[in-house]
Amino acid sequence: MRYAVTLAPDDNGTILVTVPDLPEAVTFGKDREDALARAVDAIETALMGAMAAREDILAPKSVDGADYVALPALASAKVALYQAMRAEGVGKAALAKRLDVALPQIDRLLDLRHSSRLDAIERAFAALGREMEIVVKAAA
Repeated sequence: MRYAVTLAPDDNGTILVTVPDLPEAVTFGKDREDALARAVDAIETALMGAMAAREDILAPKSVDGADYVALPALASAKVALYQAMRAEGVGKAALAKRLDVALPQIDRLLDLRHSSRLDAIERAFAALGREMEIVVKAAA
């Protein structure tokens, strides 16, 4: 998942970062590199807030000429799992029952900052009738 970000000089000499798809994701950095690194944390925080509030998470939109920040692959897989659960109308308790695991395990699967195992996420997708596929491509 890649999110477009807007970088703008702030009045205190830092770089202000906003995310058009996630208005609540706002951060700053001392320079461009720092600002882009902090943007990942701001995006993850906004997504975790949406998940906690049981809100839909829409796919990020493309923006011509924008800078982009990519979420780590594991966080992207977890967001995709959450989106699949929403699409299927399956809550955390129902997924826990399908997987025959305790509810806290599902909480960890959906926690963007927890180091879940990919095979556990793959099993969760399978319980929703979905497959997880990994694509590796040349860097842009």
